[in-house]
Amino acid sequence: MPARNTAAPELSDAREPARETLAWSRALVDPALRAAVDTLPASMRRVAGYHLGWWDEHGGPTSAPPGKALRPALVLLSAAAAGGSPRESVPAAVAVELVHNFSLLHDDVMDGDETRRHRPTAWRLFGIGAAILAGDALLTLALDVLATSGHPASGRGMRMLAAAVQDLVEGQSADMSFERRNTVELVECEGMAANKTAALIGCACALGALFGGADAARVQRLRTFGEHLGLAFQHVDDLLGIWGDPSVTGKPVFSDLRSRKKSLPVVSALASDTAAGRELAALYRGAAPLAGDDLVRAAALVEAAGGRAWSKATADDLLVRALHQLDTVDHGPAAAELVALARLVTRRDH
Repeated sequence: MPARNTAAPELSDAREPARETLAWSRALVDPALRAAVDTLPASMRRVAGYHLGWWDEHGGPTSAPPGKALRPALVLLSAAAAGGSPRESVPAAVAVELVHNFSLLHDDVMDGDETRRHRPTAWRLFGIGAAILAGDALLTLALDVLATSGHPASGRGMRMLAAAVQDLVEGQSADMSFERRNTVELVECEGMAANKTAALIGCACALGALFGGADAARVQRLRTFGEHLGLAFQHVDDLLGIWGDPSVTGKPVFSDLRSRKKSLPVVSALASDTAAGRELAALYRGAAPLAGDDLVRAAALVEAAGGRAWSKATADDLLVRALHQLDTVDHGPAAAELVALARLVTRRDH
């Protein structure tokens, strides 16, 4: 497991809780991430720094809650599981985190979300144009970080990350198209989630393995682990988007239902051919955002139609399938930490 409180931590043999792993990863990646963001033009640096929780809208330091930084941790641990050094995979971890935050900045604009991590979203404070441009700047910066890393796998890593971004964009496009349609097939929704969420998480694991010196077979195994984990993570995120505690999620209760989002449990309920599913479909055909008693009713209908139970069961199955990919990874401490991290991020109480 990662050694703590050192300038350049590596893995040790001691097993630590998954939350400690996330803290270790952040301590290793954050200095390089901040150094990269510092190279942005001042206007973009201000928006990006606010979005990342480093400072307030005026540029003053703040203690805003950061995100989990799951993807960088997966990069570092995958590098270690491949027999390589987490330290040498830091550029890949930074690049993945920059791409993730590019997508969040754009998603908040497209979805009209007004809060993230208990604070106003960047577009609310700086405007839509500034938030979009800041996202563009982070995406460009991610590729630059890889290009200038000096790692022998940097070229392959850039192509791998660019392909994941194309999948992510395709997934976001599908997600937006669902808003204009009354009927969405469950297989379409699963495909959207595979592109929008699982592709980047799979790429994070594959990039880490690549930078850790893995052969093609191990890179693919770790990618598949990440893709299954990413889909499980999306199921859990969609469950939290309806039933999550606002003090934990940073978003209002029933947030996904307010905008009639066709998330995985919702689409499962709509496709159930049950009385509850049909009533939910009638609610979803309206134009105005759901509010008040309609929100409570919609959540109850998703559950009555089996959407909540299906997402829970599917997330559990995907986690099992993800962990199965680690059976042949022989670097024990890192593999054990990947298991612990996967179990942490697929819990439904965070």
